[in-house]
Amino acid sequence: MRMYDLIQKKKEGKILSTEEINYMIRDYTKGIIPDYQMSAMLMAICFQGMDDRETYDLTMAMRDSGEIMDLSGIYGLKADKHSTGGVGDKTTLVLAPILGALGLKVAKMSGRGLGFTGGTIDKLECFPGFSTAISMEHFIKNVNDIGLALAGQTANLAPGDKKLYALRDVTATVDQMSLIAASIMSKKLAAGSDIIVLDVKTGSGAFMKTLEDSKKLGEIMVDIGTRAGKRVSAIVTDMDQPLGNAVGNSLEVMEAIEALSGRGPKDLMEVVYALGAEMLLLAGMAENQENAEKMMMDCVESGKSKEKFGEFISSQGGDSSYVWDTEKFPKAAYEKGVCAPEKGFVTAIEAERIGNACMALGGGRETKEGSIDLSVGIMLKKKKGTIVEKGEVLAVIYGNDKEKIQRAGEQVSSAYTIGKTRPVEKPMIKLKISPRI
Repeated sequence: MRMYDLIQKKKEGKILSTEEINYMIRDYTKGIIPDYQMSAMLMAICFQGMDDRETYDLTMAMRDSGEIMDLSGIYGLKADKHSTGGVGDKTTLVLAPILGALGLKVAKMSGRGLGFTGGTIDKLECFPGFSTAISMEHFIKNVNDIGLALAGQTANLAPGDKKLYALRDVTATVDQMSLIAASIMSKKLAAGSDIIVLDVKTGSGAFMKTLEDSKKLGEIMVDIGTRAGKRVSAIVTDMDQPLGNAVGNSLEVMEAIEALSGRGPKDLMEVVYALGAEMLLLAGMAENQENAEKMMMDCVESGKSKEKFGEFISSQGGDSSYVWDTEKFPKAAYEKGVCAPEKGFVTAIEAERIGNACMALGGGRETKEGSIDLSVGIMLKKKKGTIVEKGEVLAVIYGNDKEKIQRAGEQVSSAYTIGKTRPVEKPMIKLKISPRI
């Protein structure tokens, strides 16, 4: 078998066999197939596509390129959730403790953020002492004891995907549906959970800008997970404006704590409850959507979810006193308000510009080796549909460098559109994608 022949085959639009895909990923991961040949294959895939079986085989080959987590020591069904990413997305910080408090086993592997803000791991490191570099024994014990654990992805988890993604990133082959889906699902399947719910973002602040593309990506990922024997579904959620009001690591953690205290922003809680309800339904723990959402709301109202969050932080070495006293979180040295240039309704907030403003402050990474300032960020005071007076504060910027704050302020100001009429309110939950029977 020669890589040259496989490139030629895919270039001509033909279907690669399971054996050919396994050979390609195995030998590329080992360094036998060079980057220049794999680059040619990736470009051929971008032009010719892959069918459902090829996409599934690619996913499984990348999953099997390294370690597969053995979660058999965890009692009961294990659940995980994945988001395709967006601005202000702190959903996991709210959702996981609620589900853990309700008795669902949440065994989550997360990575660090690359882009607008940090990932879930970066946000959790706002708690002094918190660590995701825990042993497998510690991870399993925490899930069994408190119903929740979160660990960083190891280098041995889907190394074929890691190597392939690095190549895609520099060869303009990132945005192909099968390659995106296989990359996400190879890591999710290697992480070993029984239940996977996918939060596929759509809109200006999402990787997938259109509902059609978001739906297609969700369908491909659900098909992969179903073929792999998992209980899986996807929910397409809105990312036309930042989720919640806080953008930036410590600000988002504080907003998550507010949400667990029963004071979460409406849009954030709508997404949390939709995703959580789906996980509870797939686990057989709720009769229907309404019942599942009521279970979660009652859990928040009782204070049990916030207590679970504190227990989770302590179990991984963090200082849980911050959960009960958010004034302890580090504060940026300076703040600056961005004001409305005229009276009217907020008709749009371009999420990507808000995200870029947070990056300009130092709240995100441009490279995986980059550092993050956990204290900086943006707090949105006005969201879409609200009326504002001229000179009223739209958002507050928190930073440690006055020049960076100035640049971020210009981006935040340009992200807002003020109009004469109130925009039509759009639902946060666009659609649900279930397995095809």
